[in-house]
Formats: sequence, C-alpha cells, structure tokens
Amino acid sequence: MYEGYITDVEGIKVGHHQSEEGMTGCTVIICEKGATGGVDVRGSAPGTRETDLFKTEKMVDKVHAVVLSGGSAFGLDAAAGVMKYLEEQEVGFDVSVTKVPIVASAVIFDLHIGDYRIRPDFEMGYIAAKNANEYTTKLQGNIGCGMGATIGKILGPQNSMKSGLGSATVKSGELIVSALVSVNSFGDVYDFTTNEQIAGVYDYKNNKLLSTIDIMKNINKDLGFSISNTTIGVIATNGILTKAQGNKIAEMAHNGFARSINPIHTMLDGDTIFTMATNEVKADINLLGTLAAEAMSRAITNAIIFAEGYNGLKAYKNI
Repeated sequence: MYEGYITDVEGIKVGHHQSEEGMTGCTVIICEKGATGGVDVRGSAPGTRETDLFKTEKMVDKVHAVVLSGGSAFGLDAAAGVMKYLEEQEVGFDVSVTKVPIVASAVIFDLHIGDYRIRPDFEMGYIAAKNANEYTTKLQGNIGCGMGATIGKILGPQNSMKSGLGSATVKSGELIVSALVSVNSFGDVYDFTTNEQIAGVYDYKNNKLLSTIDIMKNINKDLGFSISNTTIGVIATNGILTKAQGNKIAEMAHNGFARSINPIHTMLDGDTIFTMATNEVKADINLLGTLAAEAMSRAITNAIIFAEGYNGLKAYKNI
C-alpha cells in the first residue's frame, strides 16, 4: 500500500456516488477556483467529454471538475449533474448571466458486471459533486468509478479479477503530485517496484494468475470486442503549469500506466489521463512529469490492493 490521496493537493475536492445493484458509479474531482488542465488520450476506444478544450489554441484554460465514470458512453451524462451542482455554487467560467462550469469527463466500460440498465446519470453526478470534500473522502477500492472496475478479460469476464479506484501522492519539498485512477484494464497489473504481477487473468480452477501476453501469443487472432476496458485517471498538483505543460504532464503520467499495466493502450482500451494544476509552487516540468508517473503507478497498485471481490470474482486480497 502506498500513502497519500489526491486531496493532499490543497483546493482539490473529491466526491463519489455509486450503485451496488448496478455495480457502477462515478468519482468527481473538483477545483472550485479552476485548475490549469491537460489531457492525453492513448487508448483506441475512449469515451470522453470536453477534451478539445485542453488544446493550447482553445480559449478556456481552466477546468473546474473532472468526472471519472462507469457506464461506458452512457456515463458521460454524470458530468451534466456535476455542472448543475457547481452552477448552484456559482463556480465556473463567468459569462455575465451565469457561470458555466468547465467539466471534463472520461468513462470506463463496466456494463457487464452488474445491472447494465443502471449507470451513472445526471442524479448520480449531482450527488457525487455534493459529496465532494477535501478532508474525509479518502476512499479507495470499490467506490465511485472503481465500483465496477475489473481487469484481465482476454478469456472473458469469468476469468477476470475485481479491481477498483486507487490514489497516491509523491512529494518533493513543497511540490505535491497526486494521482487518482480507476483501473479497468485489458492487461495485467504489476507492482512497479518489484515487477511482480498482482492481478490480471485468473485461472479459477487452479487458483493462479495467468499472463495476458502469453495468451495473446497463443491465440494470435483478432480479439474483437472482448468486453471493452479502459484505465482513466487524474494527476493533481500544486505546481505552476501552462496548459501546454499540463498536457505534457498527462502525457508523461502515461509512463506510470505503461510500467504497471501490460499490455496497455490497446485497441480495446480507452486510456485517458487528465491534469489539474492549482498553480501555487514553481517546479521543473521534467521533475513534475516524472513524479506524476510515479504517483500514477502507486495509485494503480492501491486500486488493486483496496479492491473487494464481487459475485465470485476474486480481488488481490482474496489470492
């Protein structure tokens, strides 16, 4: 287990809401004063909202919330509920008649694990935003967007394992870099410090972990839909960043994905990382990006460690 939580960055709030019946949920990361944003989408099956705003040539340079949601593309609806709540709090981009909250979002595919008819919607997003706080919401595992997260699905959901939501923090002097991630990957997960596989495809008959890459080599054919996946997360920092640098930090944070999940960024993943910078501490961009990758790897491990098994699917703590 690694220490820290994304709310270690002052000004960042986190809220969750989920359905146990639907085995799905959403997690909202809020910065009421606005954070310099960035994004990098690496997977080939993404579901996202407002990512174009992070391009350097676009006018808006601050984001007020990022929503990580289950429900596949249906789950993008949760962002509208977050917008409604923030508008009620007068948080957003001032357009004179009201304030328009800038809310970005990415989703994971979790429709196969619970009742697919229940997915994050306007109401769930609103409640998650209302639940957001800086101090007490430090939950991990089967919570929010981690509720329906599973991994290792190349042989089908019956050979997958339960994953979840994880968070971790890395510090260097006054600089704080934190990650929060929902691990719903196609590939297997490794602890980046030991390179030990800690979750992935599981042989329930012989009670042992299998290798997705070895299975791919033996199958050597188009995997088709194969229960779509996606790992999505946020890097939050008190570092001072431009929008271009925010995009670079999101890009470098994918190194954390790559050293903890294998294979990664496949045609069956929609891997996406956002950056939220509160702009308080000067920092070298190279250092910040390196710490972002480390924080992300730590958060991925925590997502596995804190997960709880569900309906016959084992989690790390069960094996």
